[in-house]
Amino acid sequence: MSFPPSFGPPQPAWTPSAQNAPSGLGVAETVLHPPTGATLPLSQLAPEAALRRLELTVVRRLEGFLHGDHIGLLPGAGSDINDARPYQPGQDDVRRMDWAVTARTTEPHVRDTIADRELEVWALLDVTPSMNWGTQGMTKRDLGIAGIATIGFLTQRMGDRFGGLVMRQDSIRRIPARSGRTALYGLLRSMLTEPIVPDHATGEMTLARGIEQLNRTERRRGMRVVVSDFLTPGDHELDASVPPEWERSLRRLSVRNQVLCIEVIDAAETDFPDMGEILIRDPETNFARYVNTSDPAAKQRMDAASAAQRARVATAIRRAGAGHIRLRTDSDWVTDIARFVLGYRRVASMLHQPPQGVAK
Repeated sequence: MSFPPSFGPPQPAWTPSAQNAPSGLGVAETVLHPPTGATLPLSQLAPEAALRRLELTVVRRLEGFLHGDHIGLLPGAGSDINDARPYQPGQDDVRRMDWAVTARTTEPHVRDTIADRELEVWALLDVTPSMNWGTQGMTKRDLGIAGIATIGFLTQRMGDRFGGLVMRQDSIRRIPARSGRTALYGLLRSMLTEPIVPDHATGEMTLARGIEQLNRTERRRGMRVVVSDFLTPGDHELDASVPPEWERSLRRLSVRNQVLCIEVIDAAETDFPDMGEILIRDPETNFARYVNTSDPAAKQRMDAASAAQRARVATAIRRAGAGHIRLRTDSDWVTDIARFVLGYRRVASMLHQPPQGVAK
C-alpha cells in the first residue's frame, strides 16, 4: 500500500478520551487544531549579535552585475525609477516632475530614483494551512518568518531595502520595501500578526501563482526569497525527473534575480513517530486516512515517500538555479543559515547563472 506524500499534520485517532484531553501541549496543539497566533515572539526571531560577522553573498545585484560595491565620495542619485511623492518646493528638482501623477491628483508630484548601489530584497512567505502546524518548538509558519528575519539582517546595508509578500489561500498581501532596521522589524511584526488561515480555506492561490505575482509586480532586479514547505495539494508525484508546477515560475524568477528558497519542514514529516493508529489528513484538501505507525513496514513506506518528496523539491530548486536552505522546527535555524552562508560563498557565482531556455 502506498501513501500520498502531500500529508498534512498527523492527527491522533479520535476517541472519547481525546475530547477531554488536557491542554497545555504547547506548539504540539497545532497538530489538533490551527494555532490562534504566533508561537514565537518578535524578540527571538534572529539574534543580531550572532549574525554580525556573517554576510550573505550577493552575486547578481541589480542588473546582474556588482553595481555599487565601491561607493564614491559623492554618489549620484541613481537612474532607476521609484515611487512618486508630493513635490517639496526648494528641495526637489523640477526636472523630476511626474506630470502624469500630477495631472491625476491635481497636486505636484516628483518621481524618486534609486541609487544603483542599493539592493532590493523581496520575501514571499507562504502562510497556507499546511504551514500552520509543528511538533517541535514552533510552527512551520513562524520558522519561515524567523528565516526571513535572519536573511534580512544578513543582507541589510545602508540604503538597502527589504519588502515582503504574504501569500494566503485566496490573496497576496504586499508589504512595501523600506530601508533600515526599524522598517525590517515592522515587516516581521506584520508577518507575525497576520491572521491564521483556517484549514480547508477556499481559494485558488498556489505557490506557482504567488511566485509569478512576485515576478510581475517587483520588476527591479535584486534578491528574492521564497519561503514555503513547497507542498502542492493533490500532487502525489515522487519522481524527481517530473517537475512540480511551481518550478517553471521559479526558473522565470531566477532569470532576472538572485533567488533563495527556504524550505521549512517539521521533524514529524520526515520521521513519523511511533504513535499507534493516527489519522493522517491534509489541511488543504479532503484527504484523510488512518495509519498504524506502530507497523514497521507502514512507517518505512511513509518515511521513504517523504524522503523522495523532499529530494524532488531539492532537485527542482537546483534545476531552477536558486539557492536552497532547509530549516527544521527541531533545530537551530540561525546555525543552519550560518552554515549555508559560509558554503554559499564558494558556489553562489556558479549557482545563479540565469537559467537557459526560459523567457523573461
